[in-house]
Amino acid sequence: MADDDAIFRLFEGLPRQGPGSDACTREALRRLPPLPPAPRVVDLGCGAGRQTLVLAEALRSKVLAVDLHQPFLDQLSASAQALGLAHLIETRCADFGALGAQPDLAPSSVDLLWSEGAIYLLGFEAGLSLWRPLLAPGGLVVVSECCWLTDAPEGELAAFWREAYPDMGTVERNVARAESAGFEPLDWWPLPAAAWWDDFYTPLIGRLAALAADPALAAPIAETRREIELFRRYGDSYGYVFYLLRAPG
Repeated sequence: MADDDAIFRLFEGLPRQGPGSDACTREALRRLPPLPPAPRVVDLGCGAGRQTLVLAEALRSKVLAVDLHQPFLDQLSASAQALGLAHLIETRCADFGALGAQPDLAPSSVDLLWSEGAIYLLGFEAGLSLWRPLLAPGGLVVVSECCWLTDAPEGELAAFWREAYPDMGTVERNVARAESAGFEPLDWWPLPAAAWWDDFYTPLIGRLAALAADPALAAPIAETRREIELFRRYGDSYGYVFYLLRAPG
């Protein structure tokens, strides 16, 4: 089984595919500067789209939700239908690292670009640099990224993340990276521990237990359990941080 197939089996159907919460998404929205009327909003790497639903409900504007895994998008579409938000959410199965192939995502066409817990797939600065041409003058980016919250992580913790995400930086480094990518950093703040546990790790622990008998999943289950235990022990040393950035006006 390919690694991606194993990951999808672990995460399909869960409320979230990474740390976050509806309250955190709403807090990020609360901190936004004013948007233009009927803003063009794109959610990149949306997964099952809990944050997409919050965006559509709060902004009452159309949201284009992009992900490369169709079952996640199907889950989002079903949720949007159940909540009466289907008319506000368009899903698209596409690579968020190759958006030039999307004819309706022309340069300078997006007012608000959102991405929770997904930019690491491209790298923080690389992803921001790649996405910046999409933004209208003064357009906004809200992105969450896993960051070091200490300058001296413990040995086993540092070793784990050096392998899992070698490009993980501190908040200060990521602010500098955002500036290097051509953005003005407006705000940044860490997610609380509950955003890891309530809708992400706790349901995931149940999923790991349910799939534990499958030998094909033994390695990814063991690695995921190790990740969860490290956060339980060292969660003060790293975490997801929201960044609110503005493109040049």
